[in-house]
Amino acid sequence: MAPKTPKAAKSKQKVLEDQREEALQAVVLADSFETRFAPFTLQRPRCLLPLANTPLIEYTLEFLANAGVQDIFLCCGLHTEQVEYYISSSKWRLSSPFRSLTLLKSSANSVGDVMRDLDKRGLMVGDFLLISGDVISNLSIESALAKHRTRREKDKNAIMTMVLREAGQEHRTKSTGRRPVFVIDPDADRCVHYEELGHQKNDRYVRLDPDMLKAHGQLEVREDLIDCYIDICTPEVLSLWSDNFDYQSVRQGFLSEVLKDYELTRKTIHTYVVVDQYAARVQSLRAYNAVTKDVISRWTYPLCPDSNLVKGQSYHLGKGKIYQENGVALARTCVVKSRSILGENTSLADGSVVGDSVLGRRCRIGKNVNIDRSYLWDDVVVGDGSSVRQAIIANDVMIGKNCKIEPGALISFGVRIADDTIVIGTSRVTRAERKEHIDSASTDNSIVGKGGDGYLYCEDSESDTTSTTSNQLYQLPRASISNSSISTLNSEDDEYENFPTSSRRSSVPSDPSEDTAKTRDFHVEAVASILDSLQKGDLPENILLELNSYRMSVDANPHEVRHAVVAAFMKRITSLVGGDVVSGTTAQSPQEAITELFGKYKALVGRNIFDKDEDSKADQVDFLLLVQKEAMGKAQGESIMLFVAKECYDLEIVEEDGVLQWWEDDRSQTDDLKSVRALTEPFIVFLREAEEEESDESSDKD
Repeated sequence: MAPKTPKAAKSKQKVLEDQREEALQAVVLADSFETRFAPFTLQRPRCLLPLANTPLIEYTLEFLANAGVQDIFLCCGLHTEQVEYYISSSKWRLSSPFRSLTLLKSSANSVGDVMRDLDKRGLMVGDFLLISGDVISNLSIESALAKHRTRREKDKNAIMTMVLREAGQEHRTKSTGRRPVFVIDPDADRCVHYEELGHQKNDRYVRLDPDMLKAHGQLEVREDLIDCYIDICTPEVLSLWSDNFDYQSVRQGFLSEVLKDYELTRKTIHTYVVVDQYAARVQSLRAYNAVTKDVISRWTYPLCPDSNLVKGQSYHLGKGKIYQENGVALARTCVVKSRSILGENTSLADGSVVGDSVLGRRCRIGKNVNIDRSYLWDDVVVGDGSSVRQAIIANDVMIGKNCKIEPGALISFGVRIADDTIVIGTSRVTRAERKEHIDSASTDNSIVGKGGDGYLYCEDSESDTTSTTSNQLYQLPRASISNSSISTLNSEDDEYENFPTSSRRSSVPSDPSEDTAKTRDFHVEAVASILDSLQKGDLPENILLELNSYRMSVDANPHEVRHAVVAAFMKRITSLVGGDVVSGTTAQSPQEAITELFGKYKALVGRNIFDKDEDSKADQVDFLLLVQKEAMGKAQGESIMLFVAKECYDLEIVEEDGVLQWWEDDRSQTDDLKSVRALTEPFIVFLREAEEEESDESSDKD
C-alpha cells in the first residue's frame, strides 16, 4: 500500500495547482497556413513581415503582455528557424514579461493539425487565448475574460468566447472576398450560426434552420463585425478538435461545425463585441495597407512607430504624421509628404518625392524618384528617375534607373529590376527557388528586364483558394480602399439625413467611400491629429495652428473642419467618461469631462463658428447636429448631448437662438436622433421661458 501524502503536502500541492490554473496562457498561431502574402511568405513567415517597419509578431506579443498572459506557446510551421532566431535575440527573451515563451515546432499543414498536436501535449491547464500572429490590438481583454469566466462558472458547456470588432459592412479592413456573418442571440451573447457569404447570386443569403428561429426569442444577423481572431478558450476546445479530424480552420471548420452539432454536444460559443477600442487582423494585403494607415494615424496607440517597440528603434513623430529614425539623410530639394515613415540611415536624393509611404532602414532613393502610397522594406535601392506607386517592395530589392513599378506590384526579397523596365501592377516577382518539377530558368527577362534577376510567381492550383480576391493590395474601384479608420466609425457621414442602415447599431455609419476622397483624407487625419493633441494636453493655439495649416493645404470647408473637431472632442469625452486607459485616469462623469475639455479648448470650437452676428445660426446648428449625431449610440449619449449644449451655451460658443434653431431643425428630430436629445428638453424649456421673460420686460419698458 502506497504511503499517504501528508495533509500539509496536499494543501501545498492544491495551492500550486490553483496558481497554475489562474495563470493565463496563450497560443499564438505564427503560421497562417495561407498563401495570401505570397511570394513574400515563400522566404519569410508572415508573422515576421514588417508593418510600419515593425514585425507583425511584435504587435501580437505586446497585446498579450498588456493582457497579463504568463505562458505563451508560439506554434510555428514553415520557417520555424527564422522565428526561433528572431525571438531568441529579441526583448521577449532578454527581458520578457512572460513567465515562459515556448516555441512549438510542428510539421502541421493546417490550424487543425496544430490544435490536435496541442491537445496531445497536454499543455493547456485552464482558459487560454487563441490568437493569430498577425493581430494588432490595443483593447483591454480583462472585461471579456471576466464575462467568459462568469459564464463558464454557470455553464460548463460554454467553451469559447470570440472577440469581435464592430464596424460597417464595407469597412476597409474587411475582406472583399467572402464575408463572415455571425448570427447572435443578444440575450446570452451566444453565436448560434456562422456563415461566409460570397458575391455569387446563390451565395448572398444566410440560411437559417426554422427551428433556430423558434428556439430563440431574438436573433441578430451581424455582417458588420470584424473577426479579430482573438478567442478565449477552455481546454475542452482542444478535445473537440481531436475528436474531429475534419476540422482544419478555426471558423469555417471548427466554429461552423460545433454550432451545427449543438443539439448533440450542447456546447456553446459566445461573443464579446468591442466598440471603442482597436483590434484587427492583418489577414490580407488589403488589410495590410489599411492597418498600416491606422498605425500611422495613431488609432492603435500606444502601438505606434514612436513607441519604438523593437530594441534599437529610434522613431520620433513630426508634423503631418511623419515618423523618422535617427540617421535619415534628406537632400535639400527632396520632399517627404504626410503620413510617411523613414527608417534609420535611409537617404533621399535631390528632386525625389515620398508620400503616404513607409521606407525601411538603409533604403537608398536616387534623384527625381516618386514613391507614392508604397511600402519599401529594408535595404531597398531605387535608381534615378524611377517611380513606385502603390506597391510592396521587400528587403534587398534593387530597382534600376527610369523604371516604373505600377500599382499592385509585389516584388519579393532580393529581386533585381533592370534599368528602363516597367513592372505591371498584377506582377508578383520573386527569386525564391522554384519547385523541382518546374524546369525553367531562374530569371525571366520579360518581367525584370535584361540584366535583372527574378521571375513571375504563380500560385499552385491547390493553394489557398480564398487568396485571389483579397490578396491584391490595390484592386478594381469596387474594392478600392477607403481612407476611413476603425476608430472613426461614428464620424464618417457628411449628410445628416443619410443615416446608416448597414448595422444593428445606429452608431455605425454606412461605407465612408460615399464621401469624396479629399473629404475622407482630411477627416481621418484631422481627427487623429486633434485627438492625439487632446490626449497629450497640447495648447489650444498649437492645435489650431496645425489644424489651419492642414485645412488650407487641402482646401477643407468650415463644415469639414467642425466635423473633425466634434468627432475628436466626442472621442475624448467618451474616453474620459469610460476611464482613460492610456493615461490611467479614473472615469469622470459626462458633466466633469465636458466642463474640463470645453473649458480648456473653447477656442478650438469657437474659431469655427462664424454666424454670431447673423439671424440664421447655420454654423451653430451644424455644430450641434454634429454633436447629436456623434452622441447617437454612445453610452450616456443623452447626458453628453445635454451637457455639451449647456456648456457651449455657458461659454458663449453657441447662442440662445442657435440652440433653439437646432432644436426646431427637422434634421434633429429624425427617429434615429430624437432620443439622443431627450434629456436636453428641460434646458430648451428654460431657454424659451427666459426668452419670453426678456420679451415681456422689453414690452413693459416700451
